[in-house]
Amino acid sequence: MLKDKHITVYVTGGIAAYKTLNIVRKLIKQQALVQVVMTESAQKFITPLTFATLSQRPVITDNFTPQTENDDFIPHIKVALWTDLAIVVPATANIIGKMANGLADDIASTSLLATKAPKLVFPAMNTDMYDNPAVQHNLTVLKQMNVQIVEPATGFLAEGMTGKGRLPELDTIMTNIEAQFNEKKLAGKKVIVTAGGTKEAIDPVRFIGNRSSGKMGFAMAEVARDLGAEVTLITTVTASLPGINVIQVQTAEEMMKQLQDVFPTADVLIMAAAVADFKPVNVADQKIKKNDDEDIFTIKLTKNPDILQNVAATKTKQFVVGFAAETQNLLENAEKKLNKKNADVILANNVAQADAGFNVDTNKVTLLQKNHEPVSWPLMSKIDVAQKFWEFYINKVEK
Repeated sequence: MLKDKHITVYVTGGIAAYKTLNIVRKLIKQQALVQVVMTESAQKFITPLTFATLSQRPVITDNFTPQTENDDFIPHIKVALWTDLAIVVPATANIIGKMANGLADDIASTSLLATKAPKLVFPAMNTDMYDNPAVQHNLTVLKQMNVQIVEPATGFLAEGMTGKGRLPELDTIMTNIEAQFNEKKLAGKKVIVTAGGTKEAIDPVRFIGNRSSGKMGFAMAEVARDLGAEVTLITTVTASLPGINVIQVQTAEEMMKQLQDVFPTADVLIMAAAVADFKPVNVADQKIKKNDDEDIFTIKLTKNPDILQNVAATKTKQFVVGFAAETQNLLENAEKKLNKKNADVILANNVAQADAGFNVDTNKVTLLQKNHEPVSWPLMSKIDVAQKFWEFYINKVEK
């Protein structure tokens, strides 16, 4: 996918600069042509010679000094015209601010300002810096300028804190880079994805729910968007995803109502949400207090509507995909769901497995279709599962 693509990697002065070496190495392995541009601060963390050795190209560090005898004195324009994709990694608060406000006072900012090619930015910094309203404002401005922003990961930071601000893992970075070169094979398609676990109120502070994080649904939505689809995400998880129409809900009934409104014009429904099977018959107006005289408290439950079954019963042209999250008898239960709920495909996974259940970044699924043998996919990241599914849909369904 990346063969002969001209990718410019802008390395700025964050502690995560050393991780960029693996990104350049991976790009070279995929036969991309890589040009590294480094700010003065970035050179305090790692030498240009290291990047030059990996990329097999002189690193651009200066607006005024030719890199070779044959170079001219306007490298920022030369690299801007050469670039198919510009990657800023790690992106400090400084470079984000410059990009958002059109400032150009060094080789990186002038080159980025002159670049018309798509830009992909990976912020990485201290949590408090990332959360600062000025930084968030600048990121919002960049999104409005169609610059792709990849959210930083949460974890242990260089200064000893734990929080949001880490550079994402290499697989996530490469997935986002590769997505920039995806053919828009879903252009013109309207895709609906549901994600997250529904929450059924018991009282104003308690609810019945489940452990679903929504990660699988989010991956399905993001890959569909990258392939050119018009995506609506109906989710119980608070989210803001560029290029995706996000509808926030809480309960199963809210989710079904929103889904029924948009389903008639959809082409594909991915029902990845973990919908609570039951809800309380009565919801208390006030917080239920513990009674010291009673050791057992009973809540009477009633069935929630079966969203997948109800919506799939009304389908005309839509391709409907359901998920079967099971803890036992995986294929047997998934087969029943496929036949009962009028779905075209069921993606089944055993959530009892530590690496394929809720709140993890990997999944291992089996794809079931009517009149076909089940197809099991190996353990992979949820983004890779989403890419594999959409590849299946494009190759097997659209054709």
